[in-house]
Amino acid sequence: MSARIGVVTFPGSLDDRDAQRAVRAAGAEAVALWHGDHDLREVDAVVLPGGFSYGDYLRCGAIARFSPVMTEVVAAAQRGMPVLGICNGFQVLCESHLLPGALIRNAGLHFTCLDQALRVESASTAWTGEYAVDSQIVIPVKNGEGQYVADDATLDRLEGEGRVVFRYVGSNPNGSRRDIAGVTNERGNVVGLMPHPEHAVDALTGPGTDGLGMFVSVLKSLVSA
Repeated sequence: MSARIGVVTFPGSLDDRDAQRAVRAAGAEAVALWHGDHDLREVDAVVLPGGFSYGDYLRCGAIARFSPVMTEVVAAAQRGMPVLGICNGFQVLCESHLLPGALIRNAGLHFTCLDQALRVESASTAWTGEYAVDSQIVIPVKNGEGQYVADDATLDRLEGEGRVVFRYVGSNPNGSRRDIAGVTNERGNVVGLMPHPEHAVDALTGPGTDGLGMFVSVLKSLVSA
């Protein structure tokens, strides 16, 4: 039986179907989860997709964190379930305190959309085992509030504990501190990143297939768990 990967839809989610497609491309069953759900339907992992949950009123992800489904996601993550937050999903993870730091308005105050080079900083998470450390991949970035910020003590801790997962290479599209594009929690089961790996799983529609590795990684991590 194939793994079941849940993809949450919030009001305003834009990339939930793309995330479901990426899950299927990796060989898993995509399970649609609604923000108002009170259970996770026995999924093995969860993806929080990109978009503009609740129109990003207040702060990006600040309302979504109070959705009923997030109570279940937080509890499952704390038990060790793999959870991936992409773009708005990353913002939701930070607002839910599953990941440290915050995402604020891009340094240039403009929405950014481009194919972005990333360096893989960690292959020890549930979502990055298929990559080689220090390898470069190309993943689309599209955000207006993608500047990752945290205080120096938090950034030093992330660096020292090897919890920076991806770093921007060549250019920093949003002004994120220390060129950080993605981070993980201490356990390595929760990962958040601003770039969109679900848009790089098919050479026909994306800049190659570098993003597919994240979805394949979690399937292999589930098998070995």
